[in-house]
Amino acid sequence: MIIKNTEIEDTFAEAFTMTAARLIVTAANTRWAKVAATTATGYATSVIGCDAEAGIEKEIAPVDSPDGRPGYSLLFFAFSRDALEKALVNRIGQCVLTCPTTACFNGLSIDPTRALRIGGNLRFFGDGWQISKKIEEKRYWRIPVMDGEFVCEDRFGTVKGVAGGNFLILGKSQLATLQAAEKAIEAIQHLTDAITPFPGGLVRSGSKIGSRYKKLRASTNDAYCPTLKGQVKTVLPTNVSCVYEIVIDGTSLLSVEDAMRVGIRAACGTEIVRISAGNYEGKLGAYKIFLRSLF
Repeated sequence: MIIKNTEIEDTFAEAFTMTAARLIVTAANTRWAKVAATTATGYATSVIGCDAEAGIEKEIAPVDSPDGRPGYSLLFFAFSRDALEKALVNRIGQCVLTCPTTACFNGLSIDPTRALRIGGNLRFFGDGWQISKKIEEKRYWRIPVMDGEFVCEDRFGTVKGVAGGNFLILGKSQLATLQAAEKAIEAIQHLTDAITPFPGGLVRSGSKIGSRYKKLRASTNDAYCPTLKGQVKTVLPTNVSCVYEIVIDGTSLLSVEDAMRVGIRAACGTEIVRISAGNYEGKLGAYKIFLRSLF
């Protein structure tokens, strides 16, 4: 299969089931809402080394936000509800509660058997001065702080999300490959229900399972490193000198597939030799997303 002179390799991306939550962070203005959103989703690229995978889903206009103020929608992913709850309590407590004028709301429907208690855990920071407010069956906690009060919803809903969807962009030069990857990220950002959790949406350090150093769970994917051609069993064509990976997490398999399709189309071009994907021969992930089937 060829799209705009770029080969789509006959391979698949291997993705995993994870628990996902959506947060709505609002503030007095867009500036402080974005500060809280970017801080809360920091250091959340891969559960290999982070407590969660996270990213900004979209900006929310005041007319669409829970309290009529500007905000951002954030998606968070972890391997279990317990792990996700712990990560969210820590991140909201350290990055949203502390940020001027913010409030935090649940962005998913709530199944009581799968809900996370967020505001209900953060309320103790109020040291007894916190107040509970119930509106239309939803409970909120009002925690006194030095610029007024921090409002946080008591419980947050979860869904079974899909993480680890990915594709690899193999290009003739670093500049051309980076530009193609940037186009892919820009296209994906127009979608909802999916995020690209790595810095700016891109991964330069793709990994493989294991290492010659026993303590490491993962190490550099040497088969895709251009500087190691001739020293390892490379999979790179001779005219490829740069590879970037885009990893996608979504609230459903469909949302991940949509993001991969849009991103791949945007990345293809004359300077991009091949689009490939990372997998573990189907041994680890619950989902196989075949690149050619996307089209």
